[in-house]
Formats: sequence, structure tokens, C-alpha cells
Amino acid sequence: MMRIGFIGIGLMGEAMVRRLLDQGFRSITAWNLEPERLKLVVPHGAMAAASPAEVAAMSDVVCTCVLDTEAVRSVVLGAQGVAAAEPLKGRLLIDLSTADPDATRQMALELADRRGMGWVDAPVSGGPEAARAGRLAIMAGGEVADVERARPLLECLGATVTRMGPVGSGQVTKVINQAIVGTGFVLMAEALALAEQSGIDAALLPACLSGGFADSELLRRLYPKMQQRQFDPPIGYARQLLKDMQAVRDFSRARSSTLPVVEAAVRQYERFVEQGNAMADSASVLRLYRPES
Repeated sequence: MMRIGFIGIGLMGEAMVRRLLDQGFRSITAWNLEPERLKLVVPHGAMAAASPAEVAAMSDVVCTCVLDTEAVRSVVLGAQGVAAAEPLKGRLLIDLSTADPDATRQMALELADRRGMGWVDAPVSGGPEAARAGRLAIMAGGEVADVERARPLLECLGATVTRMGPVGSGQVTKVINQAIVGTGFVLMAEALALAEQSGIDAALLPACLSGGFADSELLRRLYPKMQQRQFDPPIGYARQLLKDMQAVRDFSRARSSTLPVVEAAVRQYERFVEQGNAMADSASVLRLYRPES
């Protein structure tokens, strides 16, 4: 049985570890920067480790699901990171985080050169509920053999697992995914605000538009959540979506690409977070438009 390490037990990490345990992956060693989060997975069968290096030493495949690029760098290449473990040659790292594509390529090359460990960048989309049900969309980058080695684990988490190219390609795809998601969240908030202010039955909109060009997962899943004000407990933090959208903006600017819709969505999330909503549900950006609600 594959020994799995899992670094990062946030909202998504917890859901993914629980899913893997449910699917019969019994040997899972976990670490989190805030150790109290381990209480969410240890009672279900995971084992706690004292550092990322200890996780790696006890695992054939190490998964990371952490906040951002610098967090990935710290847990992989830091003093007590994955790269400090023995032995590592021939083992595999699967980074499920959302991180910078260029930095991902550099870190993967360094890990391979220093320790002979493969790297698959496999960012995900769908949220904790989809992770628990194994319905994530997973976009992977890496050598064909490494992605195929990771596939049994990834297919337990995702409804789709698509290799998009070499290392870094998964993260490039996630940039595009977040451009769609972030602008979509703002658009759903604006559509709902307009519907409510216009006096129609806003709750009927998804059913009314079903099958038309406006139909989408955002309209079917996100819009009702906004309309019913189901924001607690959060399933995704506003600060995280803002970070992802800023990364989209920076990625496009570095390539001299102009994305005015993305720029506008970033400004709206910056306003929302600046108002003290960093840890609020991403969907509650609706409050920019309907503060009385």
C-alpha cells in the first residue's frame, strides 16, 4: 500500500485527507503549520508528524496543499522541509497548492537535482465539498511517468485528472481557472444584486436560465449560496481568492497581456478584504453590493 504524506491541513487539505482515508489509503502521515488542525484528521486514521521532513521520511508520495508559493518553498526546501529527509531518490512530490508557475519549475528542478525526487504540480478546483466527494477538477504538470504514478491517488480526489504538459503546466492552467472563478464570483454578486434590486424572484434565476448560454456551475452552485446568504462556515476565504486573482493579474502583466475584466475583479476583492473581510467566505463579496443583507 502506498505510503502518503500530506502537508497542509487547511480547508482543502482536511477534505482531501478525509477523502483518501475513506477510499482506503490507510497509511497517511500529516503535518500542518498550526498543529491543532491535525486534530481534524488524526481521529480518522492519519498519523501526526513533527515536521515536513518527518512526513517525507515516512512516505512514498508527499502531497503539499499550502497557502502560496512561499509556503510551498518553505515546506519543501526549508530547513525542516521535504528536501531534508532521507532517503528521497525515486520518491514523488505532488503539489496540490496554487503557486507561481515559474517558481514551481525552479523548485522542481532544485528538488530533482539535489535529491532525485520527482514533482507533479496538480492544483485543484472545486472546493472542500467536491474534495470530500472526489469531484475535483485536477490540472497536472509533470513528466508522463510521474503523472501516471500520481494518477491513482489523484483519481480518488478528482472527477477529472488532466496532464496539461511538463512541470509548471498545471499551475499555468490554474491561473486561467482562477481568472474564470474570480471574475465569476464578482459577476454572480452583481447579477444577484441586480435581480434583487429589480424586484423579480431572484431565487428562480438559475432554474429559469438553465440550458441557456448563461447556465454554468457558478450559476447553479454559487449563485444560490449567495442568494441564501450561506456564508458560514466559510468554504473558501476572501483573502485566498484575492491572492489568487492578484497572481493572475501579475502573470498576465509579466507577459504584456491586458485583462481589464480580471483587473476590475481584483479591485473589488481588494476593497472587500480592506473592509475587514479577509477571513470571510469568498462568496460574501455580495456584501459590497448588498451591505444591508
